[in-house]
Amino acid sequence: MKYKINPIYEKKFKDFLLNIQKYFNQNQNSIHKARNELKIISYNNVQTVVKSFKVPNLLRRIFYTYFRDTKAKKSYDNSIKIGNFTPIPIGYIEFFQQGLLADSYFVAKKFDYDFTIKEPIVNQELVDRENIFREFAKFTYELHEENIYHNDYSPGNILIKREEMSYTFKVVDINRMKFKELSLDERLKNFAKLWLRDEDLQSIIKVYAQCIHEDQEKCINIALKYSHALKKKINMKKRLKGIPVVD
Repeated sequence: MKYKINPIYEKKFKDFLLNIQKYFNQNQNSIHKARNELKIISYNNVQTVVKSFKVPNLLRRIFYTYFRDTKAKKSYDNSIKIGNFTPIPIGYIEFFQQGLLADSYFVAKKFDYDFTIKEPIVNQELVDRENIFREFAKFTYELHEENIYHNDYSPGNILIKREEMSYTFKVVDINRMKFKELSLDERLKNFAKLWLRDEDLQSIIKVYAQCIHEDQEKCINIALKYSHALKKKINMKKRLKGIPVVD
């Protein structure tokens, strides 16, 4: 096995991490199960979210063993790198069989959010909806100013917690990220996977454009271009598969 623990949790969570397979298999509190699975597991009075990554096929097992960091390791490393933009990382661990990667896990402290950005996107009656969008635009600006580009900046990966006078945002599913100075196009393209209505995207981009001191109309046109292009591409794939589409 290979593993790493956040130094602030070294003493409290080492046994948990080293025996994560046992704790994960015994726990029934699954909150997401698709390609990968997430479970909420309490340990030493701390609520954690444990992500178990699907065992890759043979070719990818070789690839991740010898040539590239695993998704679990990248999740941990990226969490450390982006700090307060994501829930607190506890550690990651990789298990090997016959010299090749098998199971891998990433563990973070549970962030008690109220909803994801999907809620104001789909619920037009949500109280304070416009203010949430304004705060989200500012959060994205702060993310970009730190040269952080989330490759899967989609509704389920942006968590929101209501505070007394504001909102706290966190990003998750962060194994696919880029760290670089972003061009205007890259900044505005990052909103495309949110699948926003044009009017909502425009509302967000107006605030974002103010933050970066760029012309609002120019920014809106660029953002709409990327949003429409992605929707067209995905809807085309759905039509080919006979799946109903939502524009």
